Amino acid sequence: MNRTDLSQIKGVCFDIDDTFSTEGKITASAFQSLWDLRNAGFALIPVTGRPAGWCDHIARFWPVDAVVGENGAFTFFMNEHKLQHFDTQDEASVQTSKAKLQVLRQVILASFPNAHFASDQSYREFDLAIDFCEDVAPWPESEIDRLVKLCEAQGAIAKISSIHVNTWFGRYTKIEGIRAFLKHAKELKLSLPSFDELIFIGDSPNDEPMFEAFDASVGVANLKPFLPRLQHPPKYLTTGKAGEGFSELARFLQTKSS
Repeated sequence: MNRTDLSQIKGVCFDIDDTFSTEGKITASAFQSLWDLRNAGFALIPVTGRPAGWCDHIARFWPVDAVVGENGAFTFFMNEHKLQHFDTQDEASVQTSKAKLQVLRQVILASFPNAHFASDQSYREFDLAIDFCEDVAPWPESEIDRLVKLCEAQGAIAKISSIHVNTWFGRYTKIEGIRAFLKHAKELKLSLPSFDELIFIGDSPNDEPMFEAFDASVGVANLKPFLPRLQHPPKYLTTGKAGEGFSELARFLQTKSS
């Protein structure tokens, strides 16, 4: 990565699982990197497939400016010391999507009777997360692909993370989520960078729309096994995996800004 490529970067968008976390934990060095970036003046916006319940906590207690959750469905952020919630879809679309999810849930269980929904499913508002390796024995790749095709045949979007298949109804992805929030933030006169002033770092195929959309996009080293799946890979890869890769980028950005 050439430091001149980063001359306009004022903020970091980042995935959480296996990008910021490492083997299910957030290391001390990775979390310290958030504070280091914040103290250096960078805006911080996690963009994750994790649920609303997690995002409430993240927005309140992490040193971040906002968090886009459930693969772009909504954004939680603090404004004047109060938590605010912004939905990417309008209310009618939200209600239609939730009704369709209940039907899809039964279709999945009929075809995959041994499937387990993620342990955080009860905290989700807009998607279903089917666990294929976080708290269950790893699924064969062929079964993961079969699940994705089943969801898509029902008219849903399905994306593969490093641990779940996330599926939902609605014309949004992580990239639409962050774009919609930045527009909303501008209307609220929040002090945040524009889209072209952000860099994104992720680790899995469901980050592909972000890799494609951002001029500066980075994958942590553990993305390598997924690269054959991607038509739009990140422009750069870190040498470190997961949280160490995130810390590597953080150090690089701070060197650039000093």
